[in-house]
Amino acid sequence: MANNRTELETNQVTDQFSNTGFILAAIGSSVGLGNMWMFPYITGQNGGGAFVLLFFLCLLIVGMPVLLAELAIGRGGRGDAASSFRNLTTRRMWHNSGIFLVIGAFMLFTFYSVVAGWTLQYTLQSFVGDLYSNPNYAETFVQYTSGWMPVFWQLIIFVITGWIVARGISGGIEKFNKIVLPALLIILIVLMVRALFLSGAGEGISFFLKPDFSQLTVDSLLQALGQAFFSLSLGVGAMMTYGAYVEKNQSLSQATLAITGGSVVYALIAGLIIFPTTFSYGIAPTSGPGLVFIALPAAFASMPFGHMFGAFFFVLLAIAALTSAIGMVEVPVAYCMNRWHWSRKKATTLVMIVCYAFALPCVLSAGGVLSTFLLGGKTIFDWMNYITSNIMLPLGGLMITIFVGYVWTKSVEEAGLSSGWFRAWIFTMRYIAPVLIILILLSSIGLLKLG
Repeated sequence: MANNRTELETNQVTDQFSNTGFILAAIGSSVGLGNMWMFPYITGQNGGGAFVLLFFLCLLIVGMPVLLAELAIGRGGRGDAASSFRNLTTRRMWHNSGIFLVIGAFMLFTFYSVVAGWTLQYTLQSFVGDLYSNPNYAETFVQYTSGWMPVFWQLIIFVITGWIVARGISGGIEKFNKIVLPALLIILIVLMVRALFLSGAGEGISFFLKPDFSQLTVDSLLQALGQAFFSLSLGVGAMMTYGAYVEKNQSLSQATLAITGGSVVYALIAGLIIFPTTFSYGIAPTSGPGLVFIALPAAFASMPFGHMFGAFFFVLLAIAALTSAIGMVEVPVAYCMNRWHWSRKKATTLVMIVCYAFALPCVLSAGGVLSTFLLGGKTIFDWMNYITSNIMLPLGGLMITIFVGYVWTKSVEEAGLSSGWFRAWIFTMRYIAPVLIILILLSSIGLLKLG
């Protein structure tokens, strides 16, 4: 192992997660809009229950092994997403490779904060009832995104996220997740119970849980692989950074199971809210990204006490968005603390300012004054989404698998696996995960089109 850690890298990890706090923070990072917003509409577009099974299989084969790899690199390297690689190998070509992950997390937050801001606006509008004053919810969404309120709500996301990250690991990130994740689960269960007792809910439950394999295509497999990656916050260094704050007595294999299990539970409950609701009110489950912001408000408007349930649903989305946003922001903040020896407050402040300079054009292009400014037929928002989700996440994951599979020879010590499980893990890192991730990448950028 390279012994070139800076003094700050050594001191940084004194502010650590407790074992429980680490699990909750990691679950919080994974339980974001990927589970609550993206997973339901992708499931709807791919036939329901069969895609859910395929998604779970992808989590098992690719998601969990890569998650364990990220956590192991973070704890073994005891630095940020960039310095952890440098601390674990003498091969100079890897010393600056982790910067790619830092940039990925930075870019991901720029467009993620836009959608997170939408959830805050819809929460407020649902509580006061204004959301349901116009029955044309597509028009309502267009009017909102074309105005200036998204800029305000995005700024609120920045302020809240920055304030929590600036308070540190145990006093900020862990404390926040310990409070909001149980609250998130309670809201989920309440909304799920309400949805399951709607008239016609059985058809939605059947669609979500009963497999129809005739609806699956090879492209469904690639989407399931991509969703498994996105839902666990892999490939942008968030889990690696969190891993640096984990005690040595924490079993990373058990943590991987707990984090994946938590993510699956939240995704399942989200599906058991959305699909019974949409089927009960005649809304197509294939509505796409507009399912949450356009289709579901129509269902809440028709439901007894729908204003209240709608408000709780968007509170749920807002909490999920914030827990993931915190993980994204911690990646560049930790890097700046190590690279330039800044205090946490200074690093957080400067990261948020620079990130907002990129995020402002992003939000203004998602329906606002810059929406007509196109590059290659895409808005700035579309490009940020496309580059991070389709290119940087898969490339980041590929880099992690190659590093663990072929470069880091002492990974067995950090992973804490028995010899049999370790051989299976390394085999996956060397031969299975890289191939599947390359397929995700080729499919995402349009170079691989399968039926």
